[in-house]
Amino acid sequence: MDVEASSHKKHNISTSGRKAEKKKKKQGDGNGRNQKAFAFTSVKKAEKRFRHKQELLEKKKHIPVVDRSAVEPPPFVVAVVGPAKVGKSTLVKSLVKHMSKETLNNIKGPVTVVSGKKRRVTFIESNCDINSMIDISKVCDLALLLVDASFGFEMETFEFLNICQAHGFPRIMGVLTHLDVFKSKEKLKKAKKTLKHRFWSEVYQGAKLFYLSALVKGEYLKNDVKNLSRFISVMKFRPLQWKSMHPYLLADRIEDLTSQELIRVNPKCDRTVTLYGYTR
Repeated sequence: MDVEASSHKKHNISTSGRKAEKKKKKQGDGNGRNQKAFAFTSVKKAEKRFRHKQELLEKKKHIPVVDRSAVEPPPFVVAVVGPAKVGKSTLVKSLVKHMSKETLNNIKGPVTVVSGKKRRVTFIESNCDINSMIDISKVCDLALLLVDASFGFEMETFEFLNICQAHGFPRIMGVLTHLDVFKSKEKLKKAKKTLKHRFWSEVYQGAKLFYLSALVKGEYLKNDVKNLSRFISVMKFRPLQWKSMHPYLLADRIEDLTSQELIRVNPKCDRTVTLYGYTR
């Protein structure tokens, strides 16, 4: 029998079943509609869609804010504000220790530390008097508003918020301290919720509020300080229009350049003083 002469059985292409359905999907249905070839059949629908799209584009537009800062930007000023005995000095010491790995015993004026590769931060502790609050609200980029959770909001807190409203309203973050006073979890949870809603009504809905749970050997817990410092180091600051129109100089360093001979002859002579700092 000749092998070449013998006819092989033809392959029957399956028209039903799972494989056949997959093949049909890949090839596409011949009667299928090309979506790109079909537009609006109604003029009113097309006009409505166009108007809706233009409204969305118009909402996205905003007036560009001019950043007048120098090429080498000054360090961002973080003000620690709050009433007396609320833990301002302890918080500044803890943040400086976390960022610079150095212990700060006495705070004398602004403290500048490096918080990232291209960012420096200056911490300023505010006094409770109204003059210090006004000065700090003019120059600070971020205000850490400390609140004693066991007592609640005090008069100094509301005064500072009103002062900020008159001076461009910088970024504000709330920090709750003395949370270890609460013994039961239910009372602590209720106090946190009450203070958070009160803070939101004063600043804005969704304002950031941090919790410093307890003190260990005169310092706040490492994780609490770490979270707060990380948030400060990555925060974005928008240039305020009020600051561009009302620039101020924050003096970081003061030097007396008066000749020692003049001081020896007349201790009450006029002094030549040099102030070093950045225009805010």
